[in-house]
Order: sequence, then structure tokens, then C-alpha cells
Amino acid sequence: MRVRPFRQGDTEPVVALWEACGLTRPWNDPRKDIARKLAVQPELFLVGEEDGRLVASAMAGYDGHRGWVYYVAVAPDRQGAGLGRRLMGEVERRLTELGCPKVNIQIRAGNSSAGSFWSGLGYADDAASGMGKRLIPDS
Repeated sequence: MRVRPFRQGDTEPVVALWEACGLTRPWNDPRKDIARKLAVQPELFLVGEEDGRLVASAMAGYDGHRGWVYYVAVAPDRQGAGLGRRLMGEVERRLTELGCPKVNIQIRAGNSSAGSFWSGLGYADDAASGMGKRLIPDS
């Protein structure tokens, strides 16, 4: 797998990947999420491709205090092959270069397979709960 920054032409394949991995939600427009990311730290929006096929994605950010990672996806037929590990290695490398001391992720309740993946990469429960508030509706 070759890891590279997202390009505008990747939009539809990335949205299809997110849908195949169950990452999209009715209240989030994935195309708007992509446009927002391209306006802020686009170099931290990475994709992985094999033989010209987009098979992985990760959207990261660093606010000067913590790093965050979203939309980590690996094509269902390629899961378990180490692609997510390789992609996250590159995300973590880039965040470290920016001086990021810690990276956070959020896992939706009931997504036990994601928990196993993240635990295998050394992530642990922070004993904190996440809360959110929508400021700009996508609809």
C-alpha cells in the first residue's frame, strides 16, 4: 500500500470507502467533512492505495495541545492485512513531527472491532467520556 495525501479526485472513492466501513451518519455530510478538512491541515488527510485502488483513509488534526484522528477506514476486503497499522504509523509520524504529545480517538459505542484494532496499536481507554455539540448543521 502506498500512503499519500488526499487529492480532490479522491472524494467519491473516499466517501464510498467510508460508507462501506459504516462510518457515515445521516447528520454528517461526508463531502462537507472533506471540504472542511481540506481547508485546515490538508496534509493530515491521508489515503492508502493499492494498484490504483483507494483502500484506506485517515483524517487527522493537531490543535497545539492534542492530536485527533477521524475517519480511519480500511476496505472491508483488506481489513486484517496490516493496512490500518501502516496508515496510522504515518499519521502518528506526521503528528509527532508537529510536536503533538498525545493523540486521541473516539470509538462509537458497540464498535468492538474498532476497540480491538486501536488496542492493538497501543491506544488505551482514557477513562473519559466524549460529548459533542453541533454548531453548523450539514442539512
